[in-house]
This record gives sequence, structure tokens and C-alpha cells, in this order.
Amino acid sequence: GAAAALRNHRELFWDPGSGARLGRAELLDNARWLGRQPLLRFLGGAGGRLRMGTLLSRQSCQARLRSAEGMSLAEFLYPALQAYDFLHLHQRHGCRIQVGGHDQMGNIMSGYELVTKVTGTDVFGITVPLITSTTGDKLGKTAGNAVWLNRDKTSPFELYQFFVRQQDNVVEKYLKLFTFLPLEEISHIMEMHAKEPEKWAPQKRLAAEVTKLVHGREGLESAKRCTKALYYSSVEALEDMSDQELQELFKQAPSAELMLEPGMTVLDMCRKANAIPDGPSGYQKITDGGVSINGDRVTNPETILILGQHILKNGVSLLRVGKKNYYIIKWLQL
Repeated sequence: GAAAALRNHRELFWDPGSGARLGRAELLDNARWLGRQPLLRFLGGAGGRLRMGTLLSRQSCQARLRSAEGMSLAEFLYPALQAYDFLHLHQRHGCRIQVGGHDQMGNIMSGYELVTKVTGTDVFGITVPLITSTTGDKLGKTAGNAVWLNRDKTSPFELYQFFVRQQDNVVEKYLKLFTFLPLEEISHIMEMHAKEPEKWAPQKRLAAEVTKLVHGREGLESAKRCTKALYYSSVEALEDMSDQELQELFKQAPSAELMLEPGMTVLDMCRKANAIPDGPSGYQKITDGGVSINGDRVTNPETILILGQHILKNGVSLLRVGKKNYYIIKWLQL
């Protein structure tokens, strides 16, 4: 995820004519050095340089100690391990700056103290404000509301929708934090938004810029296709969607593989996909208007399935029963 974002930045956002040099980025796994560090050597090295009083006085440590759960030894040693990461990266890769969220202040300060004591070099820490949900909760894997760079965890569509749903009171800040747009352009976008708030232009621009950075042009196109298919019932978008996009968009939707038989009806399809109950109640579900195929409501259960209408040219039908129950039908040997 992060490696792809760095590549996309170089390809899509970096201006080689700016005169500034774009350095090379490396992604490293700290298990490579922490996993090989014997405990006694670690305690005698980094552990001997860090002072207990300082570690205990940190705000994050005090909060954990006062909590009902208390603080485990593993949690207490976490700042020491992160401090050692900074030292290792400084000695092996010349790293002099550590960046983290505001809640990382104590850990970064521990790293600063360790590096300066061991090497005598001036190093630096930068903290940035935490991005919180509308309820003020931190976004992250611990809180269970993380937004991931990895497509397998957060699809381009989900990433796009996360940013397009942001409220007016944060969207300008997010444009400054998460995009490379010039400040003058952001100001202009917000001025236009004040005149036409119903267009949600800043949110759409924010979502597009972030999705393009993380997933590239193809990822942004995928997000737009999924948006059109789900929210605008676009048959064209549905027909252009790949199997991966269908699965990403309808994660909980069961899929069924069916053979198209001559004279097959809407009722037949719904029953074979186990989308409606057997008997009169299933039949009535359709006549009551509770079933849509590819975004169009079908009220006659005896309607014969038509290629190009009920079955798209990519061999798929998107069946919806009720408001939220989706079924993906894949037709075999068309």
C-alpha cells in the first residue's frame, strides 16, 4: 500500500521541473533488526540509556497506569523498542527525523533521547494532529475504524467514499493535509463551495486526489465505477466492473453461478439464487416491488430474462431484494 502510494506520487504528482530533488524512499520492517536483538544485549544497550523516571512520567504511561486494566510490561517497553528503531535507522540509514501522530509524542521523545545520548547527533521529531471520526474517536486499527492503504483491507471505492462523506467543517483541513494541491487552489475550491454547497465539490476533489495517490488512476476509475453502479444504478458502470470490483463493492453479497435455460423467468432466477422464500410469499415479494435487477425494479415474476437487460454483457446480473440484500448472479456458458 505505502510503496504503491510512493510510486503514484512520483508518477502522478511530482513535478520534475520544480528544481527540487525527489529522494528515494525505503520501506523497512523493524522485525528485521528487533527480531535479531538478544534480550540481554538490548537491556544493556538501549535499556541502560533510558531513565525510568522519564518513561514513567510520560502522559500516555500515566494514563495507562491509572486505567482499570493497568499496564503490562510489554506495553511499558514499547517506547523503548520504538526508540531503538530510531537509533537503528539513524545509524544504518542516516535517518534524523521521526514523524508520527500527536499520540506518539512520548515515544518520539524517547527516541530523541536515546539517539542523542548514544551518538551525540541532533535528531528531530514531528507530530501531526490525529485524524478523528465525527464522534471525536481516533481512527485506527485498535479503534476498529481504520482506513487502510492496502486494497485487500480498504477497496478504492471504500477509500473514496470515506473522504467524499467528510463534513464541511473538516474538508478544507483535509485538503491541506492529504493532497498536494496549492493553497490558492484550495481557497478557490472553498470559495466556490460557499456559493454551491449542494455540489460537494471539495469532498469530491479530496476523495479523487487521495484515491489517485493511494491506488493510481486505475483505482480512482474503479472507485467512480463502483459509485455509479451502487448509487446511480448505472448499467454501463456495472457492465464495466471486474469480478474483483463486484466482490469489493458487495462484500457480504452471496454469489450464485446459474445456467440460463430457455424461458427462464425472474421468479426462476430469484428462487435458484435462494434470494426469496419458496411459495406464495416469494412470488408476492416480486409483485410488491421488492426486487430489482441491475437497478431496475421488476414487478412481474413471469418476466422472461432478456440478455442485455436482465443479464449484462459481462455475464452478470445484480439482484437486489429489499433495500440492502444483494446477490451477484454469474451466468455460465452464455
